[in-house]
Amino acid sequence: MTRILAIETSCDETAAAVIEDGRRIVASVVASQIDLHAQYGGVFPEMASRAHLEAIGAVTQRALDKAGLDYTKLDAIAVTRGPGLPGSLLVGVNFAKGLAMGAGLPLIGVNHLEGHIYALWLMDAPPVRFPAVALIVSGGHTSLVLMTGHGAYRQLGATLDDAAGEAFDKVGRVLSLPYPGGPNIEKAAQAGRADAYDFPLAKPDGTFDFSFSGLKTAVIRAVKAGPGHHVPRGDVELRSDIHVPDVAASFQKAVIDALVIKTAAAARAYKAHEVLLVGGVSANQALRQAMETRAGVPVRYPPLKLCTDNAAMIGAAAHFRFIAGQRDGLDMDVLPMWPIDALPAPARP
Repeated sequence: MTRILAIETSCDETAAAVIEDGRRIVASVVASQIDLHAQYGGVFPEMASRAHLEAIGAVTQRALDKAGLDYTKLDAIAVTRGPGLPGSLLVGVNFAKGLAMGAGLPLIGVNHLEGHIYALWLMDAPPVRFPAVALIVSGGHTSLVLMTGHGAYRQLGATLDDAAGEAFDKVGRVLSLPYPGGPNIEKAAQAGRADAYDFPLAKPDGTFDFSFSGLKTAVIRAVKAGPGHHVPRGDVELRSDIHVPDVAASFQKAVIDALVIKTAAAARAYKAHEVLLVGGVSANQALRQAMETRAGVPVRYPPLKLCTDNAAMIGAAAHFRFIAGQRDGLDMDVLPMWPIDALPAPARP
């Protein structure tokens, strides 16, 4: 049995978890900063790193207390090394280094995107069948990845500008919906018509890449008021005849169509056995339903509590690297830009 204490501070959640054998969550604690950043309509990096400093000690100790363990019962310390906000990553990595040095435990740096994929290993389900196509879709990332084995990745496509979750947040702010935009646009869309606006699909032709900035601009142009015909709302003065649920539903459909079309095409092209839908935006029920209907192969996604950033997924990914022999030194630095296909593949367990 291996027990790993994992720490995650890549963005605006301070999280710690204890994971057994890469499959069982012994304890998981997440301290959210949503209320802190809501006033800005997005994550304020300097405030995020300061909040991590204030919370990380208590969050980690609470995870250990919930697990009923101390450091003598652990096999390793794992931490998100990147990608993410540099200041936020530094807090977690330096804290983990201190714990590893003080307790005499191995240190394992984990890629945040790989962590999202390994959230699926924390479910009671049959093993993933490789090759699989993973769509990692969140506030900071939109990546389409071919996974041929544990830790073996080939990035097929990524966003050329805004991530899907970032586009949700920006459009939510335009519509004066609460932060974060994703769940609030999804909620508003339930009362709207997805065919009310013909927004462009964010899918550059001939590639597996995505682009959402043009879609965001199209939404703004559709709702922006002319002189003398507006209501003050959000970052943009909206036309007085705008029905926000219709805009939300049409925008959401355009994002989902782009994600599903590209993912299904990749699954066909690479003869994938499964689609792995992970990341914060994978919590969107309309996206789940569309992917299941149109992907052409079985689709997996994590339970809602494991879609957004958490340390349990970092511990799951760390387990497979730990048993393959990965050990990182105390000179390990953060990697704010760390493509998943730059990772060395560990031995198949």
